[in-house]
Amino acid sequence: MTMASDSEHLTGLWFDGQKYDRSTISDEAVVQPLLPVFTQTARWLDTYFGGTDPGFTPPIRVEGSDFKTMVSSIMLSIPFGATSTYARIAAEVARRTGRRHMSAQAVGGAVGRNPIVLIVPCHRVVASDESLRGYAGGVDRKEWLLKMEGVNMSGPTTAGDGGGRRE
Repeated sequence: MTMASDSEHLTGLWFDGQKYDRSTISDEAVVQPLLPVFTQTARWLDTYFGGTDPGFTPPIRVEGSDFKTMVSSIMLSIPFGATSTYARIAAEVARRTGRRHMSAQAVGGAVGRNPIVLIVPCHRVVASDESLRGYAGGVDRKEWLLKMEGVNMSGPTTAGDGGGRRE
């Protein structure tokens, strides 16, 4: 995995080789592996990949439009071991912005370009029929992460009724 920071906040976390890998790192980036935020993130990752909820979020900064940061904020509210849907997130964005409707496809675009994987849990967002759809890290990885978190993945997971537990 690759991490990026503004020296205080985590601004990027990617599986190496994933879609949009290192999307927020500029060509002028400086390697500083001993930043406190990287130490906190490594501790978070060790706990997470140990199969338990880390119970904390390292300092993060999601850069981008108000829409993108709102979608990220909503994803952060999805608990370990639970899922939500693009449509449910779209409804929450509509509620927060006073709109009657928000496109689940627009939400999908923001979810798909999440620069801080795992910590901003885009893998916990599934289709309305609970099937697994695109994931920048790969659908197989998304399924593995959800199973590791204890989400019930009975039935097909790439189409149809994935069976993921909802929040």
